[in-house]
Amino acid sequence: MCHTSINLLGGENKKASFSGGLIPLQNWYAPSLTSSEAGLAGWTLDDITGLLKTGISQRGAVFGPMSEVVHNSLQYLSDTDIRAMSTYLKALPQNKEPPQPVQYKVSKPLGEKLRADGRKIYTQLCAVCHEENGLGRPPHWPPLANNQSIQMHSAVNPIRMVLEGGYPPSTAGNPRPYGMPPFAQLLSDQEIAAVVTYIRTSWGNRGAPISPQQVNDLR
Repeated sequence: MCHTSINLLGGENKKASFSGGLIPLQNWYAPSLTSSEAGLAGWTLDDITGLLKTGISQRGAVFGPMSEVVHNSLQYLSDTDIRAMSTYLKALPQNKEPPQPVQYKVSKPLGEKLRADGRKIYTQLCAVCHEENGLGRPPHWPPLANNQSIQMHSAVNPIRMVLEGGYPPSTAGNPRPYGMPPFAQLLSDQEIAAVVTYIRTSWGNRGAPISPQQVNDLR
């Protein structure tokens, strides 16, 4: 349901199966699983099964609504069922375009200023866990470099993570998860836009800069 958009009656849009979109009422973005946006073709089965079973893997960690799914449901599936689910997800056709959310236009001068300011903030607050090179220390501190969830067309999830922080789920395979503190009270909209812009455009990441207004909309 989360990774497939719904129609006006609340049913799944079968023409857009697994193509992602903003989750109604929750304001988290469920990425497309049928495109390069968050397709799993490049993941190993071990990475996928680890993420679904424990909430963490060498490629990333789950947060937001997906954290609840793992904590309340997926961690209790058998290894055979998790492996089967992972195999199915990895085999999904990767030939559909991801949804294109409305984008705020950020001028080039503003984008460059945000990136410069964001580098300083990242060095002060983020590099201790995610490293200066963005490679992190997986599985507990996920990499930000070449991280698909950072570069998506929608910047909702990285903005919310910086604003609200969060923890991966507590699971049998990861009973004491490492979390991220919230920065909503410490950083202004401009500063959060700066550090998210820096993360989305550094280390080879190809995300677009974001505006302070986008941050304010989610604050």
